[in-house]
Amino acid sequence: MAAHTLESLIELATRALVSAGASESMASATARALVLAEAQGLASHGLSRIPQYAGHLRHGRVNGQAQAHVVASHGAGVLVDADEGLAFPACELAVKEACQRARQYSIGFAGVTRSHHFGVAGLHLDAVGREGLVGFAFSNSPAAMPAWGGSRALFGTNPIAAVFPRGSGDPIVIDLSLSEVARGKLMVAAREGREIPQGWALDKEGRPTTDAKAGLEGMMCPAGGVKGAMLALMVELLCVALTGASFGYEADSFFSNEGNRPHIGHVFLVIDPSALVGKSAYEERVEHLVAAMLADTEVRLPGGRRADLLRRAEAEGINVPESVIESLEA
Repeated sequence: MAAHTLESLIELATRALVSAGASESMASATARALVLAEAQGLASHGLSRIPQYAGHLRHGRVNGQAQAHVVASHGAGVLVDADEGLAFPACELAVKEACQRARQYSIGFAGVTRSHHFGVAGLHLDAVGREGLVGFAFSNSPAAMPAWGGSRALFGTNPIAAVFPRGSGDPIVIDLSLSEVARGKLMVAAREGREIPQGWALDKEGRPTTDAKAGLEGMMCPAGGVKGAMLALMVELLCVALTGASFGYEADSFFSNEGNRPHIGHVFLVIDPSALVGKSAYEERVEHLVAAMLADTEVRLPGGRRADLLRRAEAEGINVPESVIESLEA
């Protein structure tokens, strides 16, 4: 593997997406998000997604010339239509609108409808944390998990994330999907011919499997059993009932070039701490907890490793498998 600068990878990924039918602005926003994921050690949501997105563009599952725009706005709430395009331009607009409303109203709520796979949930909150705001991100996704007690895929893996800025030091970033693992890990394992651990997935008949391909064709196991399934239900309702998007069972799998335009939904909630207890008191409380956590030498703050990897990647570049580079060039 050779080291590549972030800028060179963004340029290459942008060209790949443009050649598949994306507008320059859509391709650039998407490429930047995927390269940042790669730089933070999240390869399952990084450059390996480009061939998938390109396939969706070429097969009409994505509107490559989409223009994300606001379709409803009232007070602290706003709804953004992704116009059936790749999710990243719509998410950028939604986060910007939510931050502006949080400054004005103490809280901002932005929904996104008629969207696509939105990548790493926590990355959308980078701008929120930089502004000293608290943020939450949620998304539904194509059906991959059954309702608790059910035997067919109904809910998506439905990622959630939160950012809590600090007075000094990297923000605390919590990012997880509500399946036992992100489905992208199965995608990587299937491509590399590796088995997956027991408890990650079920096959099409609902039986536990260690075969990554069978897991992709079947269902994911919810994190924490019934609790994960209930949280997935909450996210499904939050991201769909409030935005008019499609439920997970109405969206075809992201892992196929063929299928419908998924029309899934995302939600971003932003809170201004200065409007409540006050900025100084908020930061004091956060640092009090951080100190208590780090008193145990085995504890690592959520998001810290990703921030360290990003700084290293910015300084030294990223080692990317040549097979990935070749697929982008192709």
